[in-house]
Amino acid sequence: MWLFTKYGFFSAVCARAGNGSRRQPIDPERIMVRARVREHLQQLRVRFDGLLGGCEIREFAGSDYAFRIFVEKNVWRRIISELADEIDYDNFKSEVARHQGASGAAYEQSLRAVWLVMYELQNGDRRR
Repeated sequence: MWLFTKYGFFSAVCARAGNGSRRQPIDPERIMVRARVREHLQQLRVRFDGLLGGCEIREFAGSDYAFRIFVEKNVWRRIISELADEIDYDNFKSEVARHQGASGAAYEQSLRAVWLVMYELQNGDRRR
């Protein structure tokens, strides 16, 4: 699951059992929340301190998502629900700009690029 929020961009997938080695089976009750920007996970952790405050942000240098936290699926479910309840704006990119401020300019610009790619998909542009 990809999730774009005012706090940042996250990829959530089932974590591997045990130490997380690729040789371990997937644990369907444990979620690995990944981010490309450490600050995104930090913002999420601050917002959901009661649920994520004890989660260590682990760095996996050289991987496609360098920063990760691990949570139980029921915790992730609660976070997703609360994120949905927070929606009180009519323009997502503008809300990100307001919430993130100048420090989130690169994220906001990335959202505009994603918007364009998906707009082209909607209109049948297959050049990409």
